[in-house]
Amino acid sequence: MEKNEDYERILSTYYGENQVVAVMMLKIDTKEAEEIAKMIAKFDVVEELFMVTGEVDIILKARFENYKALKTFILDLNTVKGIKETKTMTVVTPFKENGTVLFSQ
Repeated sequence: MEKNEDYERILSTYYGENQVVAVMMLKIDTKEAEEIAKMIAKFDVVEELFMVTGEVDIILKARFENYKALKTFILDLNTVKGIKETKTMTVVTPFKENGTVLFSQ
């Protein structure tokens, strides 16, 4: 438990009140894929949502006002029936987004 608290403290300090972009991978009950996707798509923070092949079933990209909003979303997402597991990765540095290359000149 202490490791989780330390990790949360570090992330909260790192992001502070800055915007957070996250990529999430979900394992779901694939028989309910369309219904689950419809529920996820209702969240305003979700920018992109894909059903994929491989180790996970759905990948989404979401943008949050701050780290606290991300944590709230994860709790909300876990109430969606049919989601078995979630993995969340936060973006540290975007290199290309929405077709725009973001490298400094």
